[in-house]
Amino acid sequence: MPFLKVQTEKLSQSVVRQIEQLILRGILRPGERLPSERDMADKLGVSRPSLRDAVADLCARGLLVTRPGAGVFVADVLGSAFSDALIQLFSTHEEAVFDYISFRRDMEGLAAERAARLGSETDLKVIATIFAKMEAAHQKRDPSDEAQLDAEFHMAIIEASHNVIMLHMLRSMFDLLRQGVFYNRQVMFRNRMTRDQLLDQHRAINAALQARDPVAAKAAVTAHLDYVEQSFIDQIRADKHEAIARQRFEHEQMR
Repeated sequence: MPFLKVQTEKLSQSVVRQIEQLILRGILRPGERLPSERDMADKLGVSRPSLRDAVADLCARGLLVTRPGAGVFVADVLGSAFSDALIQLFSTHEEAVFDYISFRRDMEGLAAERAARLGSETDLKVIATIFAKMEAAHQKRDPSDEAQLDAEFHMAIIEASHNVIMLHMLRSMFDLLRQGVFYNRQVMFRNRMTRDQLLDQHRAINAALQARDPVAAKAAVTAHLDYVEQSFIDQIRADKHEAIARQRFEHEQMR
């Protein structure tokens, strides 16, 4: 008969599975510090030795790291998504930027569709809250907060799609974007007119999601990333024109 004896699971293994799920679902994020041993043991309702066994297991498998005097942290599990050589290659070739935008357009369009259908009411509240913060940041002269909230807005949509593979894949891609590997996001937010258009595009995405309209949500994301792509093309053209104008100016000064 295909039966196996039922075995009682060790408390430490229950802790391991819970922390694994929190990392898998993106709730515990790379670099995030875990609570103190005492607090965690109290919250989980286990002894400190059981918790230590669980942490040791997770550290051995590379999901957690201990830092003497600092605590236990979620490992940078996304850091190995791309090698340093490939990241350098991305940063020096324009075609990587266009492929990146195309990838985002496909993946985030799908994520928006899923979020409109599968996101919980709380998921949609998170997205709406971040958008409200974007509107507030829009009134400031410094665009850095708005640029950061832009990334958080898109990640909230991906989280609301409830696909853990997509979540970790795109989180690693956004990490490179924050580092300026593909392009400088803050450049897009320096121009007031561009900032107004970007805010309107995010407003359309948020409205479609709150209305739970998958078709409109995907279309709004596509329109937004089409705009990002065209802005990048325009910036490349402007930089080339400026380089030619400087050559002309230097030549004129020498005559």
